[in-house]
Amino acid sequence: MKTKAESKRKFPISRHFSTAGVNPLDQIKYTQARSCILDTDGRVVFELDGVEVPETWSQLSIDILVSKYFRKAGVPATGHETSIRQVIRRVTHAIRQAGELQGCFDPTDAQAFQDELSYILLHQIAAFNSPVWFNVGLFSEYGIKGTGGNFAFDPTSGAVLETQNAYEHPQCSACFIQSVDDDLMAIFDLIKNEARLFKYGSGSGTNFSKIRGRQEKLSGGGFSSGLMSFLEVLDRAAGSTKSGGVTRRAAKMVCLDMDHPEIRDFISWKMKEERKVAALVAAGYSADFNGEAYRTVSGQNSNNSIRVTDEFMEAVIQDQSWDTKARTDGSIIDTYKARDLWKQVAEASWSCADPGLQFDTTINRWHTCPESGAIRASNPCSEFMFLDDSACNLSSMNLLKFLSEDGSFDLSAYRHTIRVLLIAQEILVDHSSYPTKKIAEYSHAFRPLGLGYANLGALFMVKGLPYDSDDARAWAQILTAIMSGEAYAVSAEAASVLGSFQAYAQNRKPMLNVIRMHQRALDQIDFGKIPEKLSIAARQSWGQALSLGEQYGYRNAQVTLLAPTGTIGLLMDCDTTGIEPDFALVKFKKLAGGGNFKMVNHSLTRALKTLAYSEDEAKAIISYLLEHFTVEGAPHLKPEHLAVFDCANKCGEEGTRFIAPSGHLKMMAAVQPFLSGAISKTVNLPNETTVQDIEEIHFQSWKLGLKSIALYRDGCKRSQPLSAKIEPKSASSCDSCGYETVQSGTCFRCPNCGTTLGCS
Repeated sequence: MKTKAESKRKFPISRHFSTAGVNPLDQIKYTQARSCILDTDGRVVFELDGVEVPETWSQLSIDILVSKYFRKAGVPATGHETSIRQVIRRVTHAIRQAGELQGCFDPTDAQAFQDELSYILLHQIAAFNSPVWFNVGLFSEYGIKGTGGNFAFDPTSGAVLETQNAYEHPQCSACFIQSVDDDLMAIFDLIKNEARLFKYGSGSGTNFSKIRGRQEKLSGGGFSSGLMSFLEVLDRAAGSTKSGGVTRRAAKMVCLDMDHPEIRDFISWKMKEERKVAALVAAGYSADFNGEAYRTVSGQNSNNSIRVTDEFMEAVIQDQSWDTKARTDGSIIDTYKARDLWKQVAEASWSCADPGLQFDTTINRWHTCPESGAIRASNPCSEFMFLDDSACNLSSMNLLKFLSEDGSFDLSAYRHTIRVLLIAQEILVDHSSYPTKKIAEYSHAFRPLGLGYANLGALFMVKGLPYDSDDARAWAQILTAIMSGEAYAVSAEAASVLGSFQAYAQNRKPMLNVIRMHQRALDQIDFGKIPEKLSIAARQSWGQALSLGEQYGYRNAQVTLLAPTGTIGLLMDCDTTGIEPDFALVKFKKLAGGGNFKMVNHSLTRALKTLAYSEDEAKAIISYLLEHFTVEGAPHLKPEHLAVFDCANKCGEEGTRFIAPSGHLKMMAAVQPFLSGAISKTVNLPNETTVQDIEEIHFQSWKLGLKSIALYRDGCKRSQPLSAKIEPKSASSCDSCGYETVQSGTCFRCPNCGTTLGCS
């Protein structure tokens, strides 16, 4: 990987985007903008005028940046951040300084690293997970301290020590997996640790299978109150905590093994609570997720997943019985028909989207560190799957930024961005603090990272490829393969400079075996459907990943996954999140204040140009879309091109087309073999989907080798923030910019220019 000239350098950083001696933050045009955020009752809860942002950024990306990531207190002179330059400077400079302290760079490379990372963030090529934006650089740039109590690795002593303030070693990871034991104090310690994570903008997942069921006795006599009673307490605690100190909801995952004594209660928990919501809504309470109906019931602050083994799946296939077992002595508590439990999961998923499934045997087959323990749980969105008491910081690339106007893919920029991001994330591991000493120790020992991408669905559309097609899947495979192969190669290079992760020696054999499994998966790609240079790059990357790993080991136990990229996807102006297709070509988003606004896919114009439609034909097609919310029946649009614009849901009232569940599953199956972790993805289903359909989707997910599966049937919950259809009460245009807005309430904000409208 290194040239002879670079062999004595630590982490050589070439300049791809920036120029030596020129600050990339000074090379674009800025404008003064305004951000205004409304509460559910229409009141303005956040408003900031005169913020400096790039001219090319949309109002939505500006709102995300300003409302969520600008520091609002403690900034010298102004009290709060006023420019994107301040935000990017504090993040990139803090990471650069930490890298220098860790011995990653020579001085010239350190400046090149900061400049390249600044360019990448400023131009929306990639973004870190939210905790990095929330927390990094606040101490080094502004002297902000906050309270201590977290734990961080101290290179001087070589030990993990308690931090004295919150931001000298900030919480940078979004994803945490925490353990819990069958002990009352351990359960309440988990509540405290979750609160600390939520406070600084992170999410937590836990497998609760160690906790005894209500059918089991306590050591002092009597019976346990049971797992479900404690889950309700934890749910209430999460509901009262705002992530990042702002309006982000707490993110939480609850996992349970299929053989737990209370498995049936857990499966139906949220389904029963949703029925209570329906009754309250029928009685006149608001269906808004932040309203009283949802606040009244339990189970609304977590995603729930069942851990399923191959043994259970074989019991379903063979129509055999399945035992639930006591946590205390392993004795049989209840015996059920495996197919009955399988159907109950499908019925609950049909009813309220929970629980999802995590396929335990498959997950642990791809485990790089099995000698250190099994993978038992995930983060809240199911993409980070690793040992208990571990953490992962994420970053995601905007794939559309690498697609040139002529349809070619900028491979050199892609590989360079992967390198810069992986180095930055590696630096963050020891720069960060963690809520418990054990998580800090495991993070230092294993150093898992989560590099991923967003806007894949938009890239397909712009290239004129249907999401559910062999061509699209081949492109997804090659881009994912290059990302992971390149990331592992950089990780091996990091090991040559800084040493392999501490637990690598005992896991060397299984980890190298997993790397070979990834490499062999290249044979699944139809290389005839993609440019030759991408095929060559994928094979080169995995060849280097293996050869360098055999020589030096790896700095990181994991390197890639596919996150949901909800907030940071909006920050990067992505049309589609993560690996998802578009939800609908025209979507209606509920405004905090009673209104709704219309979001139109911005990739449509480029897609029509790729498909050789004239400017006039494209305008006619888009005009039809804005009126009918679907392109089905649009003038000039050729029938063979309809599939390019298929979305997760039927578009509008007149649309009939949508991506079949098999299209979602095949896309996930195509890329899963090239990821260290898993995929955060929801398979969106039409309202008419049956329980039997969901049973089959669950089964095929397992057969295709997915690590997890989550479903959402349109309209299954009383509160749904995103919809492909709406019955607007009135329609109007913004007085300031003319943007067409669908209004169903008063006091709302134009999604295009940010002007507050309709307020008395």
